Parts: sequence; C-alpha cells; structure tokens
Amino acid sequence: MRYLLVFIFCFVLITSSAFTQGGGSDVQGQDPQFGRERPKDPNEEKMERDREKALNKQRQSSLQKDTDRLLQLATELKEYVDKTNEHTLSLDVIKKAEEIEKLAKSVKGKMKGSY
Repeated sequence: MRYLLVFIFCFVLITSSAFTQGGGSDVQGQDPQFGRERPKDPNEEKMERDREKALNKQRQSSLQKDTDRLLQLATELKEYVDKTNEHTLSLDVIKKAEEIEKLAKSVKGKMKGSY
C-alpha cells in the first residue's frame, strides 16, 4: 500500500512538472503566435484602401464646400465693414467674424485629419 501511494505521488509529480515546463502550453492559454501579426488577406487590404479613398474623397468635397462658404462669409464681412464708419461697429460684423473663425477652425481640423 505504501508503494502504491509513493507511485501515485511520483506519477502526479512527474505529470504536473511536464505541464509546467511547456508540455501543456495550451492548458496555460499561451498562444504560440503571441506577438505576431497575422498576415492580411488581400481582399481585406483592398477593402481598406477603398474605404480610405472614399473617406479622402468625402473629406476633400467637404473642404471644398467649407472653403467656398469661407469665401462667401469673408466677402459679406468686407461688405458689412465697408458700410460702417469709424464710430459704428455692427453686431452683424462681429457675428460674421465669429462664424468665419469657427468655420476656419473646422477646415483646419479637417486638413490636419487628412494626414
């Protein structure tokens, strides 16, 4: 009986040490490809390029629309300023200037986002 207990103890000890030394790497949840990038599928790469092209095209059209609006606002601001004199400053002039500033910041952000 004593030899049987010693045999079982040794068997458990040997099998548990085999798992802890790498024999049971799947048991511990280690991924043999951990840290490696999986190769990209050519279809995924094409879809990603197409998506980036579509986003760039959309951003470009948005920038064109916003810059056209900036030009229109700047022209209107000049007209308002030309109508005022040195003693009067219209509230419309201030509102136009704030609108131009807001739109210019938006355009700047879109331009930075494209790179």
